[in-house]
Amino acid sequence: MKFFVIAGEASGDMHAAKLIAQLQSQHTNAHFVGMGGDKMQAIGCKLLQHYREMAFMGVMAVLTNLTKIKRNFTIAKEGLLVHKPDVLILVDYPSFNLKIAKFCKKHLPNTKVFYYIPPKIWAWKTWRVHQIAKYCDQVWGIFPFEPAFYARYGYSCRYVGNPTYDALMEWKSQHFPNGYGHQRKDIIAILPGSRKSEIVNCLPKMLQAARMVAAQYPSMQIHIAQAPGINPELYQEYVQHETLRYDTYELLTQAKVAVVNSGTATLETAILQCPQTAVYHIACSKWVMWLKPIVFKIPHFTLVNIIAKREVIRELIAVDFTVANIVNELELLLNDTAYVNQMLQGYEQVASTLQSNPSELTKLV
Repeated sequence: MKFFVIAGEASGDMHAAKLIAQLQSQHTNAHFVGMGGDKMQAIGCKLLQHYREMAFMGVMAVLTNLTKIKRNFTIAKEGLLVHKPDVLILVDYPSFNLKIAKFCKKHLPNTKVFYYIPPKIWAWKTWRVHQIAKYCDQVWGIFPFEPAFYARYGYSCRYVGNPTYDALMEWKSQHFPNGYGHQRKDIIAILPGSRKSEIVNCLPKMLQAARMVAAQYPSMQIHIAQAPGINPELYQEYVQHETLRYDTYELLTQAKVAVVNSGTATLETAILQCPQTAVYHIACSKWVMWLKPIVFKIPHFTLVNIIAKREVIRELIAVDFTVANIVNELELLLNDTAYVNQMLQGYEQVASTLQSNPSELTKLV
């Protein structure tokens, strides 16, 4: 059985690699080729392109890399036509993957198209639901509310469990079989994102705020989580005396507080029970926030708050993403026990929701 897998960023690479491993155990003669990262390659997937050449986010990043983006489409299309897979598995990365799904359905009608970690159309670009249903044979959602969303439009989506939750539970059982059992250290964790554009736009403000807060506490340290696939030299432009870390999960079990770029990392931080505030840079932020009621279909931006259906963590998005706001929130997290306990209770609610349906993807293939 031949599989073609596309993951366009670090988290997708991780989840795709786990899926490939599961499929290998079920299909002994399976062959995997695709576009992704080191983890997919290590598990036995032949890479046609690394996600380092694919992860472009934001209007300017896209405009300045149009040649690379066109090349990536060519690589994917030619790869599909050459390998003629039985199954195309798309992992997140919607702007690219939806176009490839359409191409595959047109040119390889016998290839099944499965979308794993579909676009967050319940937040915005709701019209994409029709595209997904038209070009994908199965949709595997990772949030428990997604099947109901698709059903409102007459389409099917199966909740297969959350891979981030599954991965963290596996990691915790290996590293902390008896629970954490230790006191958190005087560390402010900075998680600036997994894309170059996110790091460039977010890290300077995050660091400035963290330094202002750390200066008030003699033993406080600042540790920065490095993203896989990002050249370490990028961080060196901003780092002074801070510590760079590759072990993000370990960092989140140690830190007292975290400043996190909104995305999957906010969910990881919550599952590892580290108090946090979420930030996110949006270009032309005043206009975007003015249009928020029209563009966005949900009241919250971060996964933690969306799943909980209430504000568990403070979201400093667009115009609210300021150094002063980060400082104020860090001070609350470090000094207001009741505030932190309320947040931790919210984390428990989120975790209990995600663990309701363990992932069994291989049964669907």
